[in-house]
Amino acid sequence: MRRRSLPTFAVLLTLALGSLGAAPADTPPPLPYRLADTGGGSQLITAEAPDAASTTGTVTWWERRGGRWVAAGSAPARFGANGLADGATREQGTSTTPTPTGLYDLPYAFGIQEAPAGTRYAYRKVNEDSWWCQDNASASYNRWVEPRPADCRADEAEHLVSYGTQYAHALVIGFNYERPVRNRGAGIFLHVNGRGATAGCVSVPADAMAEILAWADPERRPHIAVGTTSGPTAITRL
Repeated sequence: MRRRSLPTFAVLLTLALGSLGAAPADTPPPLPYRLADTGGGSQLITAEAPDAASTTGTVTWWERRGGRWVAAGSAPARFGANGLADGATREQGTSTTPTPTGLYDLPYAFGIQEAPAGTRYAYRKVNEDSWWCQDNASASYNRWVEPRPADCRADEAEHLVSYGTQYAHALVIGFNYERPVRNRGAGIFLHVNGRGATAGCVSVPADAMAEILAWADPERRPHIAVGTTSGPTAITRL
C-alpha cells in the first residue's frame, strides 16, 4: 500500500496558504487546500462522504490552473455497503471503503469495454481469463491474474468479466497494493455504478467514469483521497 502520512495542522496551514496558493478570502477554501498533501502532482481526485456510515457522497476531480486548485468535474459517488473504515485497520470482507491516512496512487486503468477516447493511463482490457485474486493464501494476493493460478481459489477471486456494468471502465486504487497486508483487503477500484452500494470500492455514473479516464494524465501524477467530512475517517486531519 502506497500511503503518505499527514503532517500537523501548522504544516497543513503553511501548505494551504503557501505552496498550494491561497484560496479567495471571501469563500471557503476548496477541499485540496484543506489537505496536508495532494501528492505533489497537478491532478487530484477526492471522494468524500458525510460520515463513516454513509454509502453515498461526492467524487470531485481537481487540477492546478494558474497556481490554484480548480474543480474540473464532480459526480455523485457510492461507497461500501457498510460505509467507510480506516484503511490502516480495515478487514477484508467487511464491505467498507478504506479511507487513507494520506493518499492512494492510481496504478493503472482497466475495463471490459475499450478505453474511452482520450485515455492516457495504461489500460488493461478484461477478457475471459482475467481475475483479481483476493485469496489470502495466494502468492498473487491483491493482483490481476491471467489466467487464475492454482493457489488462488475461484471463490476467493473476482472473475472480472462477470461484472459487465461495474467494470466497463475502472481505475485501480492503490490501497494495500504496493506491499499487500493479508486480510487487509483486495480489489479496491474506482468504477462504474452497479445497482447500489459497493463491496468496498468507490463508484460513479458511467459517464463520469469515462470523463475521469479521459481527464486523468499519469504525467500529472494524480492521486485519490477518500474520507468523510469529519471524525476518525475524515479526509483531512487537523
